[in-house]
Amino acid sequence: MDCNYLTMKIGIQKRIALIAHDGKKKEMLEWCKENKDILAKHNLCGTGTTARLITEMTGLSVKGYNSGPLGGDQQIGAKIVEGRIDIIIFFSDPLTAQPHDPDVKALLRIAQVYDIPMASNRSTADFLIRSAYMNEEYEHVIENFHQKASERKIDL
Repeated sequence: MDCNYLTMKIGIQKRIALIAHDGKKKEMLEWCKENKDILAKHNLCGTGTTARLITEMTGLSVKGYNSGPLGGDQQIGAKIVEGRIDIIIFFSDPLTAQPHDPDVKALLRIAQVYDIPMASNRSTADFLIRSAYMNEEYEHVIENFHQKASERKIDL
């Protein structure tokens, strides 16, 4: 493989971000209860209220960041850039306008840039969490952004 790409490794124990818009929190809680045994094997984090509710209602340990409108989406995006998030489960509400929509779009974009598996609804989350890859390491390739940046030298 050339220097324009990097191979990233997702370990056996995944680092999973759990996020849900207000209109989808109940669905997220139900999903977490149904998948508690699987989720308990991994490191979980989430945005404010979602993380707190999952912990309270399921007993799962979920590290909470700020709520989405207060920067939680951006905090999780930063963790993706740092290589500290492997999977995103984000039950978004497509029928309700979100005041922090630019932050949501930025999170989704950075997840795509770093080739992070992401589920935006229950059925995709089911397929993802029940994948054979959940029990093994997984290597994926991303662009080497540092290499690209160094190639874009600006003459002043």
